[in-house]
Amino acid sequence: MKLLRVGTAGAERPALLDADGTLRDLSGIVEDIDGELLADETALGRVRSAAESGELPALDATGLRVGPPLGRIGKIVCIGLNYHDHATETGAEPPAEPVIFFKAPDTVVGPHDTVLVPRGSVKTDWEVELAVVIGRTARYLESQEEALAHVAGYAVAHDVSEREFQAERGGTWDKGKNCETFNPLGPWLVTADEVADPQALGLRLWVNGELRQDGNTSDQIFSVAEVVRYVSQFMVLYPGDVINTGTPAGVALGMPEPKPFLRAGDVVELEIEGLGRQRQEFKDA
Repeated sequence: MKLLRVGTAGAERPALLDADGTLRDLSGIVEDIDGELLADETALGRVRSAAESGELPALDATGLRVGPPLGRIGKIVCIGLNYHDHATETGAEPPAEPVIFFKAPDTVVGPHDTVLVPRGSVKTDWEVELAVVIGRTARYLESQEEALAHVAGYAVAHDVSEREFQAERGGTWDKGKNCETFNPLGPWLVTADEVADPQALGLRLWVNGELRQDGNTSDQIFSVAEVVRYVSQFMVLYPGDVINTGTPAGVALGMPEPKPFLRAGDVVELEIEGLGRQRQEFKDA
């Protein structure tokens, strides 16, 4: 299923994109698309049955904002330097274990919402990423197979980053990762049963129409399954938690000087095979 949330920010309603590409209203079936729903097999079964029946009311998508496909996100765990080619372009050694940092849930915006360049920023950068959405409580998982069984679905994430804040202002990476609007998510949450192999997904990103990133999850240093298993050794993952699994090569940071960091007026578009497409215009905060 392709689950999404539509409407004004803070007042989104649950919806579904059916096999014919028609937007369907789920508000009569479930309250929201969130961790509580994803952990409830009975409720998900009702959604699936309603979708298959063809009786869900259609929504007019004209002018309708698409919000983040997941509400009430618990935490966003991010994996750094998780593609071989990205580690190479930044001059970093491939990590021996996954690099973990966090983004606050309040950085999440819709896939087509405006992204704000922070005040004083000179190194705002782009990163297309596969987001993994957790559907079952995960702690001390023992195998990669068990890890995938705890995944509810996948989505497109844009891990916007301010590189000077991240690396040149002291402390950890968090300063450059948690600026407002720095995690567009969506358009859809695609349930795991529709993603045959999370290690065979093409990721692409364009800046002002120019292709900048063109990678594949097959290049990940640590697979989706290994990332979920590994993270569960250090923290409990709950339904509605999100893991951003890293970005392929092609970011501004890895380019020759002068590096083409983002400015107000730039337009970024990104997509992941089968998971949809995003488009953001950047403006000054």
